[in-house]
Amino acid sequence: MKYSKNQKIKLRFNDIGSDGEGIGRTGDGATFFVKGALPGEEAECTVLKWKNSYGYAKLDTLTVSSKDRVTPVCPIADKCGGCTLQHLDYKAQLEWKRNKVLGCLERIGGFEGIEVLPTLGMEQPLYYRNKAQFPVKGGDPVKIGFYAGHTHAVIDTESCYIQAPVINEILKVFRGFVNEKKISVYDEEAGKGLLRHILIRTGFETGEVCVCPVINGNKLPFWEEFKDAASTACEKLNHKLTTFAININTEKTNVILGNKVVTLWGKEYITDKLGEVSYCISPLSFYQVNPVQTRKIYDTVRDMAGLTGHETLWDIYCGAGTIGLYLSDSVKELVGIEIVPEAIEDAKRNAKANGVGNVEYYCGAAEEVLPVLVREKGKTADVAVIDPPRKGCDAALLNTLLDVCPEKIIYVSCDPATLARDLKLLCAGKYSIRQVRPVDAFCQTTHVETCCLLERLRNTKEHISFTLDMEDYYRIKDTEVDKKNDSTN
Repeated sequence: MKYSKNQKIKLRFNDIGSDGEGIGRTGDGATFFVKGALPGEEAECTVLKWKNSYGYAKLDTLTVSSKDRVTPVCPIADKCGGCTLQHLDYKAQLEWKRNKVLGCLERIGGFEGIEVLPTLGMEQPLYYRNKAQFPVKGGDPVKIGFYAGHTHAVIDTESCYIQAPVINEILKVFRGFVNEKKISVYDEEAGKGLLRHILIRTGFETGEVCVCPVINGNKLPFWEEFKDAASTACEKLNHKLTTFAININTEKTNVILGNKVVTLWGKEYITDKLGEVSYCISPLSFYQVNPVQTRKIYDTVRDMAGLTGHETLWDIYCGAGTIGLYLSDSVKELVGIEIVPEAIEDAKRNAKANGVGNVEYYCGAAEEVLPVLVREKGKTADVAVIDPPRKGCDAALLNTLLDVCPEKIIYVSCDPATLARDLKLLCAGKYSIRQVRPVDAFCQTTHVETCCLLERLRNTKEHISFTLDMEDYYRIKDTEVDKKNDSTN
């Protein structure tokens, strides 16, 4: 059946899509994605778009409400593309994320009988983020906030309920600074204008703060005045501005950050602590955005690894060295690999600051560096921890892991779809899944971190060979429609 725009329909919802939309079906079985709807609900809706096999609709009236529906604390939650699950009770969010991981393992990985442990949640699932990247949109006054879902329309945000309070204070100062000084704002279509985004990072344990406007140019006018005002805002909440920098991005692109950072005042990095380990974090470094849940992730990895102090550990996609250094006191040798040069420099700095001498770091793509380390330097591993970006692991890296065959592989994933895809290959010959534990590091959103323990199978002589078409390898269909949203990174 074909549906037309503005047609009125009735839907019954049974699931949530990868971006938080309710998945509903009409009486004749047609599938629609509807923002704000929850499983178990029934609603009258208006068709927005029909695409042959599925469609999108707007929620008009709920005729049956879910027992798990709650009122969002944020007044713009229904418009912003970030917290797409605020209308779902938090306990129900945790269970949905567990089921999301399980569903991907079954549907994409082809695994049967897999136990997925309950999702580790937070006592207070708000104000948890230590990093924000706010886009700026021209106007009078300018708009500063977050993108609406699947668009580059900026939803003006006075205060974000998942950001650290100090980030919200600096946002207020930044808004006043931009409007008062009439600083030009970047226009994506024209490729002109100065101010693109503002990056703010803070250390939860140390209270240190980094402020880094992203500009289409080489100079930010009146930056000293903004720096002084931001410093005062930090002091109000017992924080300290320690880094003021600019990120230069002159490319006509929608990529947020450029490759060049110029420190205008203070240190080139902030510091923070996880447990007893201190970390240096530069503006471009990867560092988990939820430090409370990061401790739970790293403790879970430690428990899974079962380290005795005699192992060689590979920390693949190591970022600023966070996971490896957290485990370094329990291993004989640590090897870290990361493609971002600034992150590798942070990792080396972190190792030195924490007195960790049993580590070597290598800069480059893991799928290119690791085979060289194995082939030319004879490196091997007892335990490998892999923490890739959302797209998952490169096939060459997975092949190298199968060749070296560490006793244990611990896969830390921020996307259960690509996790399931990669596990399917690793478990086709030499490994089996021993434990799966989701951790809610992105509360109020559809994203979930997953720690997965793989152990080498006994009495296996050879792993299977496979030829992989890379286009097929990266084609993941997480729900009925392939939709992606990286707004929480």
